[in-house]
Amino acid sequence: MMPTALVTGATQGLGRALAEALAVRGWDLVVTARDADRLAETVSALGGHGHDVVGLAGDVSDAVHRDDVAHVVTGPAGPDGLDLLVHNASTLGPLPLRPLRDLTTDDLAAVLAVNVVAAHALTCSLLPSLEATGGTVLAVSSDAGVEHYETWGAYGASKAALDHLTLTLGAEVPSIRAYALDPGDMRTAMHQAAFPGEDIGDRPLPEEVAVPGIMALLASRPASGRYRAAELLAATSGVAS
Repeated sequence: MMPTALVTGATQGLGRALAEALAVRGWDLVVTARDADRLAETVSALGGHGHDVVGLAGDVSDAVHRDDVAHVVTGPAGPDGLDLLVHNASTLGPLPLRPLRDLTTDDLAAVLAVNVVAAHALTCSLLPSLEATGGTVLAVSSDAGVEHYETWGAYGASKAALDHLTLTLGAEVPSIRAYALDPGDMRTAMHQAAFPGEDIGDRPLPEEVAVPGIMALLASRPASGRYRAAELLAATSGVAS
């Protein structure tokens, strides 16, 4: 039986690249994203590798959507267990990015709802399924969660909170692995949105560093903790980062 992964925010950027890497390796997939048309195209492309791919369009901050996702994974027609849960869906918050003094409480609440609360709720719903396989929770983090960049306060705070929840989960449930993974700067639409009008062509594509680093992490399954993709990739290639 092939392993099963759930990837949120799977239609572009790191989520799409990671889903493709898992598909090539024969994983069964459940993928989610907000754009239904883009999700349908993604499911079609991933399904070309000859395994099961299920797509559910919706926003992870919507409790009804999360319930639908959990039902697909844990229902009678779903897999016997979930091997990997990837919290990739994320929002920067209102654009252009702005100082905290210009951020409303509603703005902050909306960022936390997507980046923290939704991930926690989905993890809790799927934890029995993850425990059944000794599976892995992978939360996509950011250096903004440990550094203090001007105008990145809401996003950074959300990633710091997500890191903390993820690593606490690893301490509380030792039968699974729980990772906060910093993918590093990437050439993605989300990163471009944070730097409007700037050339981000010097950043690597997700499949160049972040995805190989994640695959190295999943292959080695070290202790639960916070890791950087570049360091994981360097360790497997024998090149200092």
